[in-house]
Amino acid sequence: MVVDFYQLSVSPIERVLPRICERLMKSGERLLIVAGAEQLGQLDALLWSYKPDSFLPHGTTGDPTPERQPILLGDTVEPVNSARNIALADGHWREDALRFERTFYFFDQQGVSEARDVWRGLNGREDVERRYWRQDNGKWVQGP
Repeated sequence: MVVDFYQLSVSPIERVLPRICERLMKSGERLLIVAGAEQLGQLDALLWSYKPDSFLPHGTTGDPTPERQPILLGDTVEPVNSARNIALADGHWREDALRFERTFYFFDQQGVSEARDVWRGLNGREDVERRYWRQDNGKWVQGP
């Protein structure tokens, strides 16, 4: 399993997450996005309107058929849409994210300490590949 640590230092989650959603959808993958209730509402609106000429099909765990959604937003780590990918969008680590094939863990400057603790906690685990991504001149580069 892969854990991608994304430090949001230049671009906010609202600019980064839709691009990851697009890439996953193009490859036929499903995604579960986990965050707190207030942020979920903002992300829900964002995925409908982040581009004037398109949207990302998605739903929330409270919808009538969440299992049909390629991108599902919820506040718990329950992949009712059969997602193998999870995005922790609120900067808080959830140990259950390790049940997925790939975890996108987003954090900003306020979450650096928690992210470092998570990074250290995953060190030495043979079943986990850790990758750290940072922004450099507007591009994402994999860091040390």
